[in-house]
Amino acid sequence: METPKFILIGGGQHAHVVLDSLFSHGADVVAIFDKNRDGDIFGVPQRGDYDPSFSPDAAAIIPIGSNSLRKQIAATIKHPFSNTIHSSVIFSNYASLGKGNMILHGSIVQPHARIGNHVIINTGAQVDHDCVIEDYAHIAPRVTLCGRVHVGEGALIGAGAIVIPGKRIGAWAVVGAGSVVIHDVPDGAKVVGNPARAVIHEKI
Repeated sequence: METPKFILIGGGQHAHVVLDSLFSHGADVVAIFDKNRDGDIFGVPQRGDYDPSFSPDAAAIIPIGSNSLRKQIAATIKHPFSNTIHSSVIFSNYASLGKGNMILHGSIVQPHARIGNHVIINTGAQVDHDCVIEDYAHIAPRVTLCGRVHVGEGALIGAGAIVIPGKRIGAWAVVGAGSVVIHDVPDGAKVVGNPARAVIHEKI
């Protein structure tokens, strides 16, 4: 069986975690493209600006934490996208997954969860049954999404937050770290606290 080949677009600190995830399955990461960095990460060379002609048989992942920047970059990439699912992840055979996703160390994705494209499900996060996570969302470390939670495009659920069953987090909304969400969160809103409440007079 041929070893899967990857390139990464972005060489920041999140790339370290994604590399470790890819290596857990023996993937061959042949290059990291980041115009602001040089040298190597874990022996993988950083090659400057993205080159669409480089190793065209490789699949791409964008290991960048900023949801808006990840979306912007994804539109410019010519390589096909693939996923990384760390070897420690529990990912149900009855869950679905798009492309370009990063399902990272120790996370759990339960049956009938639906994950879009270019989503980050970070360390130890739990995504319960029938959740929907739309494109470019970031589910931070130790988040708990109870059943039937819907996370809109580009939303950020901060570390350790809990969302109770059946709630909706709007597109490009932000849930602060450690918050407990017991009501729907509108598009573009920022909520914090237990229970989570909107941050007033702050531009998102």
